[in-house]
Amino acid sequence: MAHLFSPIKIKNKEIKNRIVMPPMVYFGCAGDDGFVTEKHVRHYEARAKGGTGLIVVEAACVTRDGRLSSDQLGIWSDDHIKGLEQLVRVCHNYGATVLIQIHHAGLKTPRNVAEVAFAPSQHSDDTDRPVRELTIEEIKAIQNDFIKAAQRAQEAGFDGIEFHGAHGYLISQFASPITNRRTDQYGGSLENRMRFVVEIIQQLKDMVDEDFIIGYRMGGNEPTLENGIQIAKILEAAGVDLLHVSSGISSPDYPQPEVPEGFPENSIVYCGTQIKSRVNIPVIVVNGIRTPQQAEYLIENNLADMVAVGRGLLVDPDWADKAKHGSQIVPCQQCKRCLWYTDPNKCPAIN
Repeated sequence: MAHLFSPIKIKNKEIKNRIVMPPMVYFGCAGDDGFVTEKHVRHYEARAKGGTGLIVVEAACVTRDGRLSSDQLGIWSDDHIKGLEQLVRVCHNYGATVLIQIHHAGLKTPRNVAEVAFAPSQHSDDTDRPVRELTIEEIKAIQNDFIKAAQRAQEAGFDGIEFHGAHGYLISQFASPITNRRTDQYGGSLENRMRFVVEIIQQLKDMVDEDFIIGYRMGGNEPTLENGIQIAKILEAAGVDLLHVSSGISSPDYPQPEVPEGFPENSIVYCGTQIKSRVNIPVIVVNGIRTPQQAEYLIENNLADMVAVGRGLLVDPDWADKAKHGSQIVPCQQCKRCLWYTDPNKCPAIN
């Protein structure tokens, strides 16, 4: 595990190993106010104590009416800073580097959060929820919400932020031709579709400390791998320091990447490795990586700079230390429907 446990430097921050805890929302933990709870603190403290090098705190919403659920963590108010400071402190106590993911759900905002969902353009889905196209003035306001959220993250002591630009949420919706049908400067070409987040990044870089990490979770297939590679290059040119490659918005109208014979992981990880080979900034790969052997292989063969271990760290907070010392790791039981997303306390591997 020599490669997995080698340090990596991003900006002037040295991360002690290549293991990442990706952002995974702790449903049922926060209340309607979005404040950090003692459960949150203990949850992240355990993974930091267990040796994880980089922790990306779950998606925190930049505006109250853009949440993905009514119990999502918040970063839309200065009142959230005090609780977020606690998360940072317990992670730093054990030598972990810690970012927070900042997020807006866009057209995926549920009705119990907002009666009308905002989106880059009108888009039909499988619900009867009203969706309204954002005006230019509203776009500027949400961009400002993201900037203020990042500044709050810095004030709380985070080492950086990660934009949630994957999984079909607002930033992903702007980037995708499937959901962005605008005809103004925020729609049409890929450069125009990326303008929403690029403008945020460019403004933010002048407002945060030089060592503050700006990360971005992106869809490697947004909606194709070729587009994902182009998006990665645009983000690198805009000044992003770290890419975290996950999934985007897919459609039968767009071909999905075929994994070459002999590649040991799935198509999402494959997209990440291909993007890694096309950019000069660090890339995190994610999805289905459960064992230290999988993670070591990806780092050793220069297929990724860092590896995100999601469910493995949910089940066993000591995953990193156990991997380092060759101890037995508690395995994820790969339930047909992951109980973490319905009732974390019922996860059979934990109880």
